[in-house]
Amino acid sequence: MKRNIYIDNMDVDLAKDTYFNKLNINPTFEYVKVENSIDRISFDMVEALMSSPNYNAAAMDGIAVVSAKTLNASEVNPVILEEKKDFYYINTGNVIKEPFDAVIMIEDCIELPDGKVQIIKSSYPWQHIRQIGEDIVKSEMIIPSNHKIRPIDIGALLSGGVESIKVFKKPKVGILPTGTEIVDDLKNLKMGNIIDSNSRVFQGEVLKLGGDPFRYSPIEDDYELLKTNILKMVRENDIMLINAGSSAGSKDYTVNIIKELGETIVHGIAMKPGKPTILGIIEGKPVIGLPGYPVSSYLVFEEFVKPLIHKFLGKKEKRENLIKATIAKRIVSSLKNRELIRVNLGEVGDKLIATPLSSGAGVTMSLVKADGIGIIPQNVEGAEAGEEIDVKLLKPLEEIKETVVSIGSHDLIMDILGDMTLLSSGHVGSMGGIMAMRRGECHIAPIHLLYEKTGEYNISYIKKYFKGKEMSLIKGVKRLQGFMIKKEDKELVKTFRDLLKEEISFVNRQRGAGTRVLLDYHLKLEGIDPQSINGYNRELNTHMAVASAVKDGKKTVGLGIYSAAKAMDLDFVEVTYEDYDFLVETSMLEDEKIKSFIRALSSKAFETRVLSLGGYKLIDAGEIIHIES
Repeated sequence: MKRNIYIDNMDVDLAKDTYFNKLNINPTFEYVKVENSIDRISFDMVEALMSSPNYNAAAMDGIAVVSAKTLNASEVNPVILEEKKDFYYINTGNVIKEPFDAVIMIEDCIELPDGKVQIIKSSYPWQHIRQIGEDIVKSEMIIPSNHKIRPIDIGALLSGGVESIKVFKKPKVGILPTGTEIVDDLKNLKMGNIIDSNSRVFQGEVLKLGGDPFRYSPIEDDYELLKTNILKMVRENDIMLINAGSSAGSKDYTVNIIKELGETIVHGIAMKPGKPTILGIIEGKPVIGLPGYPVSSYLVFEEFVKPLIHKFLGKKEKRENLIKATIAKRIVSSLKNRELIRVNLGEVGDKLIATPLSSGAGVTMSLVKADGIGIIPQNVEGAEAGEEIDVKLLKPLEEIKETVVSIGSHDLIMDILGDMTLLSSGHVGSMGGIMAMRRGECHIAPIHLLYEKTGEYNISYIKKYFKGKEMSLIKGVKRLQGFMIKKEDKELVKTFRDLLKEEISFVNRQRGAGTRVLLDYHLKLEGIDPQSINGYNRELNTHMAVASAVKDGKKTVGLGIYSAAKAMDLDFVEVTYEDYDFLVETSMLEDEKIKSFIRALSSKAFETRVLSLGGYKLIDAGEIIHIES
C-alpha cells in the first residue's frame, strides 16, 4: 500500500466551517419521562398542564375562618369562635373549603373549653392561604426549548402536571480504535503493544456532552477488515470516530477507506498537535479520523467532535473561554500551524502566569496536569518569555487564583506538596527558577545550587541575582544525589571517573539544573573534560525522566536523586546530600497561599510521606531564612 499524502493544511476554523456546511444535520427528538430527564435538552417549550397548587391550600397550621367574622377582634375586644360553626382546625397544605377564606396561625389562638377559641387580632381575606396557581398557572411556560434540564426543573414540571417531555435525541457515537499494536486488556500487554486508552477518553467525553457512545473492539491494520467494520459502524451510529490510522504511514488506511465508501472533505489541518485529522462523510453521516497520539486526539475531539455533538443536541456553540496569560518561557512554533500548548496557570501579582508543560503529542499526563491550553496562532513564530498569549481554561479561574506558582528544580516531593495544597509546578531547573523569580513569574522557586567556591547551597546565588531586594529562603529537604544505574550494571560506575568508560552511556540534566551544576562541579574537581563523556549532551528535564532513560537504556547512567532511582527499581551509588529549598520574596510570606504551603511543608503528614520515599532528611523544613543582599 502506498503512503498517503496530506491534501490539506487547512486553517482550523475554515476546516470546521467547510465540514459542517457539507453536513446535513437534522436533530430529532424523543419522549422521556420527566423524572428521567436530568441533563437532557428540551426540544420544545414546555407548558404547564395544570396549575400549582391546583386548589386553595392552607399555608400554615391553624384554624380556617371566615375573615368577615373576625373583623372587630382586638385585645380589648376579643372574639370567641365556635368549632364547626365558625372555624375548623387545619394543617399546612390542607384544602380550604368554602365559605372559609382565611387561616389564623395556631399560636395566635387561645383555646377555650367546649371546643371554642378566642382571637385578639382580625384576619383578612386569603390570609395564609396559597391560592390556585400561586406557583404555576396552567398553560404558562415552565421551561423554554434548548434548555438543559436541572433537578429544580424536574420539580416544576411535575408540579405543572407534566409527565413526559420532548428532548433532543442523543446522537449515537461509534468509537473504533485501530492498529495492530492496540490491545484492550492490560493482561495482553506485551513489548510493542499499546493499551487502548483514547477510546475510553472519548467514551467519557461523549457521555459528559450528552451523547450515547458505543465503543467497538480494536481492529488491526487490515484494509478489508477495517472497511467492513467502518461500514458496520456507519449503519449503527450517527457520528463515527476512527482513532489512529489518519496519518501518512503505509498502514494508515483510514483516509482511503473513507474515500472509497464516501467523501473526504478535509485531510490535514493547520493545528499542532492534531495535523493528520480527517473530516469525512459516509452515507451522509460524519466520519472523523483522529490521530493516534493521546494529546492530539483529545485536542481534535475538542475542536471538531464536541461542536458536532452540540449540533445534534440543538446546542449553540459557545465562544471559547479565553483569557490572557504571560508565558513563563520561550515557545517555538511553526508558522504553518496553530500551536496548542498545555500550561499550568497561577496568578502572580497582577499577572496570570502560564508555565508550559511537556509538549509531546503522546504525553497524556500533560493534559491531566494542565490548567489550560495556550494558543499560538498560525502565521506566528512562537512566543518569547514574558509575552502574553491566549489561553483556554480547563479549570475554574477562582481555583487558579488560589494556586501557588512554583517554577524551578524538579523533585518528587513537589507531587506530595501538590497533593496537600494548590500548587502549579513548572520544571525548568534551579537557574530557570531564579530567572522566573526575577521576572516576577512565580511565587516560589525550588532551587539546589552548589556554589563551588564555598560548597554552600543556594544563598550565594540569591545574593548575586537579587541585590537590593528582600528575599527569603524557605528550608525544604536534604536529598540524596548519586548515580542511577540498572542493577545488572551496578559494577560499572562507582566514581565520576567511571563515566569516561567507553561502554557507558550517560543521561544528563538540562543546563541550569542544580544536578547539572553538581555534576560539572565534580567533573572540574576531577579534571574531567565534560565532552569526553558519552551522552553528556543528552538532556532531560526531570529526575524521573532520567531514571526512566536509565531503566530502558543499555549500560546507561544518570545522576539524580535516590527516590527516583527507588521508584524505577534501579541501583544507586551515593554522591552527596544537598539542600533543596524554596526561594520566595520576603513580602510574599504574609500571603495566605504561601502560609498554606509552609504549613504543608512543615507538617507531620508531609514528613511521613517524604521519608517513605527514601533518600531524604528533614531538618527545619518550613524554617524561614532572610537573605541580606
